[in-house]
Amino acid sequence: MFLRKMLFATALLLAVCSYSQDTTNTSFGKGMLNLIAKDSSWSVKFAPRIQMRSNTSWDHDGNQYGSPEHNVLIRRARLKFSGFAYSPTLKYKIELGLSNRDLSGSNPFNRNTPRFILDAVIMWNFYENFELWAGQTKLPGNVERVVSSGNLQLIDRSLLNSRYNIDRDVGIQLRHHFNLTEDIVIREKFAISQGEGRNITEGNQGGLQFTGRLEVLPFGIFAKKGDYSQVDLVREDRPKWMLGITYDYNDDAVKTRSNLGDYMFLEDGSLYQTGIATLFVDTMFKYQGFSFMGEYANRTAENPIAVEEDGTPTGDVVLTGNALNLQAGYLFKNNYEVAGRYTHSEYDMETGRLPEDQYTLGLSKYIVGHKLKVQSDISYGTRDGAADNILFRIGFDLHF
Repeated sequence: MFLRKMLFATALLLAVCSYSQDTTNTSFGKGMLNLIAKDSSWSVKFAPRIQMRSNTSWDHDGNQYGSPEHNVLIRRARLKFSGFAYSPTLKYKIELGLSNRDLSGSNPFNRNTPRFILDAVIMWNFYENFELWAGQTKLPGNVERVVSSGNLQLIDRSLLNSRYNIDRDVGIQLRHHFNLTEDIVIREKFAISQGEGRNITEGNQGGLQFTGRLEVLPFGIFAKKGDYSQVDLVREDRPKWMLGITYDYNDDAVKTRSNLGDYMFLEDGSLYQTGIATLFVDTMFKYQGFSFMGEYANRTAENPIAVEEDGTPTGDVVLTGNALNLQAGYLFKNNYEVAGRYTHSEYDMETGRLPEDQYTLGLSKYIVGHKLKVQSDISYGTRDGAADNILFRIGFDLHF
């Protein structure tokens, strides 16, 4: 049944594209389909994208590196729709994920179904510089997470992000910006969400999640939203800098990584609850092909070890600790870029995890910016100061 529905939707989409091929005015990287109603009452932009990856890793057993393990995968395959409805002040975004990693994560609270929906959000510019968002989308967390996976400088995000990010959730957000001076821009972002991540259908199991973010841009706005896109593709002719801080509190959280991770079930089928706080401090800088991103993350929990009513540990532990991520690159005029990254993550004693370090060197060729690119990187990882693994990755992005 699902396959038939997908085939029908694809056929319908192709029919629309075919019918519209003589009336649309778009080009590669601007969306496969870009329509505006004759009366300007709505618009739609359709932009599919894929990412293919090849990973080869060598694990260290304490004496030597073992045989390589290799796999090739479709890391992301997504369909994105955006535009406005009724008025240009009321925008929307819908993004669907089709790859295995996008769909995985079924559980009793999403009726054990695949998680197709990544984003389904409306954004209403209701007054001057105020915007109200409602639906499911990324929370205003660390800059690396909010940057689209299609706009990354290296093959994928860092260990800091995979351990501590707050990802997507369902709720509302209020956003505002103003000019403190002619150059200095201040942006404020606030969110109240359900606190259990995306595609939850069975009510609110814990408390609510509260997120606030403040951003300062001392030298004005980045060209083409470059503060939320890695690599200085536009080669900023003046230095541009963003400094941001996010504080997130998930009240009575029921998952091991705030709104991510595993549910902390008790023997009677109920859920263990504890307050989880996450702090991010991050920065983005770009100038004439050089780019730098720095991030610090810290997570604490009121009672990180999940226990039964009698005090017996369940085995679930909230992932608490802190991490530092530093990343920089230089884009040459032939659109090749060399980039490097250092990430350090250490964990609280309760987690039983050892400190991790990762050193990454990458080489990328941007054929049509981030829309068509080939990337590769190699990483050397350590655990508690000892050799742990080597990872080599290569892949491409295609984004209409």
